[in-house]
Amino acid sequence: MTTIRQRRVGKGTEAAEDQPSEETNVKPDGKILPDPPGGKLWNILSITVGGIVAISLGLLTSVYVATLHENDLWFSNIKEVEREISFRTECGLYYSYYKQMIQAASIQQGLHGLVYDNKTESVRTINILERMNVYQEVFLSILYRILPIQQYLEPVYFYIYTLFGLQAVYVIALYVTSWLLSGTWLSGLLAACWYITNRVDTTRVEFTIPLRENWALPFFAVQIAAITYLLRTHLQPAQERLTLMAVFIATFLFSLTWQFNQFMMLIQALALFILDCLDMLPTAKVTWLYIIQISGLLLVCVLQFFNSMILGSLLISFNVSVLIARTVQKNLKKGGLLNRLGKLILHVLLVLCLTLLINKFIKKILNLESDEHIFKFLKAKFGFGATRDFDANLYLCEEAFGLLPLNTFSRLSSTLLFYVYGFVLFLLTVAAVIVAFRNLSGSNQVQLKGNMEEYTVTLRPDAAYSLVHTVLFGCLALSTMRMKYLWTSHMCVFASFGLCSTEVWKLILKCLHLYTSQRTQVIKYSIPIITLLYISFKFWPGIMDELSELREFYDPDTVELMNWIKSNTPSTAVFAGSMQLLAGVKLCTGRTLTNHPHYEDKNLRERTKQIYQIYAKRSPGDVYGILRSFGTDYVILEDSICYERRHSRGCRLRDLLDVANGHIMDGLGENEPDLKPSVYPRFCEEIKKNLPSYTMHFTRVFQNKTFHVYKLAKHK
Repeated sequence: MTTIRQRRVGKGTEAAEDQPSEETNVKPDGKILPDPPGGKLWNILSITVGGIVAISLGLLTSVYVATLHENDLWFSNIKEVEREISFRTECGLYYSYYKQMIQAASIQQGLHGLVYDNKTESVRTINILERMNVYQEVFLSILYRILPIQQYLEPVYFYIYTLFGLQAVYVIALYVTSWLLSGTWLSGLLAACWYITNRVDTTRVEFTIPLRENWALPFFAVQIAAITYLLRTHLQPAQERLTLMAVFIATFLFSLTWQFNQFMMLIQALALFILDCLDMLPTAKVTWLYIIQISGLLLVCVLQFFNSMILGSLLISFNVSVLIARTVQKNLKKGGLLNRLGKLILHVLLVLCLTLLINKFIKKILNLESDEHIFKFLKAKFGFGATRDFDANLYLCEEAFGLLPLNTFSRLSSTLLFYVYGFVLFLLTVAAVIVAFRNLSGSNQVQLKGNMEEYTVTLRPDAAYSLVHTVLFGCLALSTMRMKYLWTSHMCVFASFGLCSTEVWKLILKCLHLYTSQRTQVIKYSIPIITLLYISFKFWPGIMDELSELREFYDPDTVELMNWIKSNTPSTAVFAGSMQLLAGVKLCTGRTLTNHPHYEDKNLRERTKQIYQIYAKRSPGDVYGILRSFGTDYVILEDSICYERRHSRGCRLRDLLDVANGHIMDGLGENEPDLKPSVYPRFCEEIKKNLPSYTMHFTRVFQNKTFHVYKLAKHK
C-alpha cells in the first residue's frame, strides 16, 4: 500500500463600496445618478487595490498547495513510476489518457486512440471521449505539444501546475462573489483566508490532483460569481448580455469537466425554482439561467458523442418541466396568500409529475441504465428498504459517501467560520421568511418597529440566491461527506459576506435600537478586521510548520509490481484485479485492463462484480471461466483486500460479495436467515496453497508482501 514517511535527508482600511442597487444614487424612476468625481476616483482606486489583493491571494494559494504536494511526496526527487503511482485510483486512470495523448505519434493518432480504445476494457472497444470527462486532458496534451516548453517542463509538471493554477481561479472567484455580495473587498479577503485556513475541509487538490472535481469546482465558483452579478438590479443591457455569456461559458466548462455536473446543477436549478416561486428573483433572469443550464449540458452531450446519461439527466427533465408548467400557469404570481399558496402547491406537483414523466420517457426511448446505481444507492441510504445490490452497498460502505463527520464542525469552528456562518444563516433565513410571506400575501411591507423608527425587511436577489444555495448544498454535504467541498467553500463566501454586509448589521442594530449610519460602518469594517487578525495570529505559525514539514513517497511493493509487469509481460497482456490497482497498472505499464474505477456504465459494473469473484467463495473453475471470458492473462490478488480489516464486518469487500452471492459472511456476527454456507472456500486464500485444482488453471509468477500475480493457463 502507498504510505508517506518522514524524509531521511533534506533537500537543499477602505471606504464603503455598496452596490448601486441600494438606495444611494438611484432616482425614483430607477435611473442611476452619476457618482461625484471624488467618489468615482475612490471607487476606481478601491477596485484596483481589491483586484490586486484577489490575484495575489489566488497565486499564493496555488503556490501553497503546490508546496504542500512537493513536501508531502518529494515529487521532484522520486522516480517517474513513483510519481504515477501517487495518482491513486481513478486519478491515475484520467492521467493515463493525458500520457497517452502526449506519447502518441501525432495529435490525430492520439485522438483516434481515445475514440477507438480497446485497452481500457478488454474484448471491448469503447469511446473514451463519450464515456469519460477527459476533454481537459486532451486539451492540455495538445497545448503541451504545440507550446515550445518541452525542453523546460516535463509533461507531469505541466499537468499538475495547471491544476494548481486553477486553484488561483477558484479563490479569486470566491473572493469576487463575496465582494459582490457585501460591496467591500474586505469580505473577499476574509473569504479567501477562511478558505486557506480550512483547507482540510475546502479542498483536497494537493493529494488527488487529477480528480474531476478539482477541474470542475473552479468553473462552478466562476459561474456562481457571474450569477451573483447577474442578479443585481439596474444592470445595463450590455452588462446583462456579457454576464449571461460568462454564466454560459462557466456552466459549459463545469459540465464538460465532471460527470456529476448534472446533479450539482439540479440542486442549483431547485434553488432557482424555490426563489422564483416565492417571487424573490426576477423571472426573466431565472428563465435565462434554466436555458443556459440546458444548452450547456446539451453542448457537452454533443461533444461526448451524444452520451445517453446526459440526455436522460433529471436536470434537463426538470428544467423543461418548469418552463412548460410556467407557460400553462400564467397567473401564478397573482392573488391573495391562500390563493397563491394553492397555485404554488399545484405548480410544484405539476413540475414534479412532468419531470418524472419526461425523464421516464427519455430513459425508455434510450434504454438508459447507466445511472441506476446512483438511485439504488440513494434509495438504500435514505432507508427505503435494505438492499443486497453489490453496487449500492459498495457506495454505502465507503466513508466518503457516508454522513458528514461531526469533527468537521469542530475544525470549522476553530477558525470562527462555522460560528459566523450559523449567525448569518439564522439572520438571513428569518429575513427570507419575512420577505417570502410579504411577497405571497401581496402586502406592501412587513416592518420591524422600534420606539422612534421603523425598518422594512428586505433581501436582495443575489443574497437570496446565496442563502438558498448554501442551504441546499449544506443538506447535500451533511448527507454525503464527499460533497462537502461544494458547501464549505461557499460557506466561506456566505459567512464573510454576512460579516461585512451593511444590510445585516443595519438589521441587527435596528432590532437593538442602536442604529446609526456611522456605527454601522464602524462595525462593518472593525469586526472583519479583528477576525482576520485572530485568524492570522492563530493559524500563521501552523501554516509555517506545515510548509516546513518534509516527507517522501514510499510504496516499494507497488513500485516492484509495476516494474515487474513492464519487464516480464507482453505489451498486449490483459490484467484483472481491483479497480483501484488496475488504474495504476494502465498508467504505469500501458497494459490492457478488464475493469477500472470509472463506474458510470452498467456493463462495466456487471463486469467488475464478476472480476471481484476472485475475493468470493467460488470454485477455481468458475473463477477461471469468468476471467478467461474477459480475455484475462494475469490476475493480481491483494492481501489488503483478501484479509481486509479497514471496514467492519458487513462492509468488507468479501462480505459484500458473499451477501450478493447468497453466502454466509466470515467471522462472528449475525447473518440474514436465507444466506447459506458456501461449498467452496474463499478463492484468494485457497489459491495460495497450490492445490492441484488451482495450479491446473493458475500459476504464480510474482509475489511480494502485498501482491500475488497469477498467470492463467490457456486451455483449448
